[in-house]
Amino acid sequence: MPSVYKSAKAQQEVRRWCLSRIDGWHVPHVHREVATSAGLTSVVTAGPELRGGAPAVVLLPGTNMNAALCLAVAEGLACEHPVVLLDLPGQPGLSSGRRPRAGRTAWYGRWLSEILALVVREPAVVVGHSLGGAVALACDSPLIAGRVLLSSAGVTRLRIPVPLLAATVPWLLRPSVPRAQELLRHMSAPGHVVPGHLSAWMHLVARHCRTSLAPPPLPSSLLEHRRTVRTLVVAGRFDPFLPPRTLGPAARRRLGSEFREIEGAGHLLLDEAPVEVSTVVQEFCAGMGG
Repeated sequence: MPSVYKSAKAQQEVRRWCLSRIDGWHVPHVHREVATSAGLTSVVTAGPELRGGAPAVVLLPGTNMNAALCLAVAEGLACEHPVVLLDLPGQPGLSSGRRPRAGRTAWYGRWLSEILALVVREPAVVVGHSLGGAVALACDSPLIAGRVLLSSAGVTRLRIPVPLLAATVPWLLRPSVPRAQELLRHMSAPGHVVPGHLSAWMHLVARHCRTSLAPPPLPSSLLEHRRTVRTLVVAGRFDPFLPPRTLGPAARRRLGSEFREIEGAGHLLLDEAPVEVSTVVQEFCAGMGG
């Protein structure tokens, strides 16, 4: 299987950056690596212990993202819930960099079933952002008690506006922090200030990694089976890839799910609206018994 990294040195640079962020996180946490059929998987846990109280929340980052970029949301959730942050295999981060050329949807679904059984072992709410949402939908594990899908791939086809595409090409061909910042600005709501660490990270990705494309919409037959588990789909009002006017109707039609819109956010919900996302997830978890 090909690697997301351009070289062994590139992987070391990415690992160093991620470990620095996680090691410096002020919230008490444990970081470990768990062996799976998809290679080593990085697992960061925080919050109260798993003891049959509030359901655990398992967070799946999107394309080019990882646990080190999700700490603000995790901090909010960890006040009440056990939180498990997983780095997706085949994406830049601390898990294995290998990913198959074909059949990735089924591969990710099997991986998530495996890691949930190894790490969580009891029903949990899976929160997936972008690619992470498609991975959550690809998995039929009985340990998934609910899904919160943030700007989720897999439900409908992503739009790629011309200005965003125009910012992507120079970011990939001539990586720099300003070009990364410009790309992220096009992904965000108007007026959102892109944090320095996120621009630095996307510069690192362009230099050292082979970025992957978003998955196509999942088959209707698969999504039909996912209706048995309560699902909430969430989008930022200014999401350029998955605007609410597109994602909302598709989520209701294809998943029979609830839909929420977050004001003042674009595609980068975990960065732009961590408090709002934490609140939405906590409300979803509180309603699990209803």
